[in-house]
Amino acid sequence: MSPSVPSTIGATYVEPSSETALEPGLKLGDLFQRNMTQQYVLQRLSERAWWVQAFNYGTVFYVGEEGVLLFDELEGVYDNITAAVASVTDKPITAVVYPHYHADHIGDIGKYVEAAEAGGRSLRIVASEKTRQAMELSGSGFPRPTEVVDWPRGSFAFDGLTVELHGFEWAAHTDDHSAWLLTQERIIHSPDLINPDQPPFWKFAGNERFHWHEQNLRQIYDLEWDHLSGSHGNIGTREDIDFELAFVADLKAAVGDAIAANPFMNFVDASASAHTGFLANWSATITQAATDALRPKYGELYGFEEATLPNAEMVTWTVFEYR
Repeated sequence: MSPSVPSTIGATYVEPSSETALEPGLKLGDLFQRNMTQQYVLQRLSERAWWVQAFNYGTVFYVGEEGVLLFDELEGVYDNITAAVASVTDKPITAVVYPHYHADHIGDIGKYVEAAEAGGRSLRIVASEKTRQAMELSGSGFPRPTEVVDWPRGSFAFDGLTVELHGFEWAAHTDDHSAWLLTQERIIHSPDLINPDQPPFWKFAGNERFHWHEQNLRQIYDLEWDHLSGSHGNIGTREDIDFELAFVADLKAAVGDAIAANPFMNFVDASASAHTGFLANWSATITQAATDALRPKYGELYGFEEATLPNAEMVTWTVFEYR
């Protein structure tokens, strides 16, 4: 986050530290600039867990007695992430998690498998049963998990750490979208659920649908965690969830007002050669009007102009269909 861009929640910013655990509620300063100029941004979150981000893609890793557990095998930043891990421990990465089945979050898995094999080990790959099913149905070319966690609730252990799976039974991002709670460290990792300290990213962080997004946010709210890792954006708190829910409420209201002011039948053109454009023209009008309505309140925030039109389009379709 640049100092010239206001925080969505009036956050206090600090310099990243790989040694000092972040006090809950604080955020890392100049995050976008750091992502654009540094190999990685690294912040300690607890005694054994760190948060790392490279080129706006982030994850969490946990250092055990014998090895390292990594959440996400982020595509294109293998060297960055492994350098960050190596900066705080000489232990190898022995286990990884597929947080959900999107290639940008597991795309470098082959490099982790090769590194483990080069060290004479087999890599432990943990995923939910829903992710396993999604990979099978999609004919995925990625390595299959070696260990499957029950869906939607399950857990696994790693070197004294218990990790709980909280799957979203009605998910907005992907059918297998979920949150992973590092119970002893009080950290929750749910990539693409929310971009903390930012308005919602493009299509709500690449959601496959908008419907259920608010319910997914509320599902993790009262779990026992101090730090939220959304992969993209800053390190999060419940205040970030409060902001996103308020933003969504305002966006839904703006869409509703725009729909009331622009009846669909006004876009029916009997002289057209096909009806195909009627809905597209109506939707474009609604999304632009809703975005314009939010600009006075939110327009100065990070990424508002780039993200709000596609977000308004998703909300328009949901408001139109789910009445």
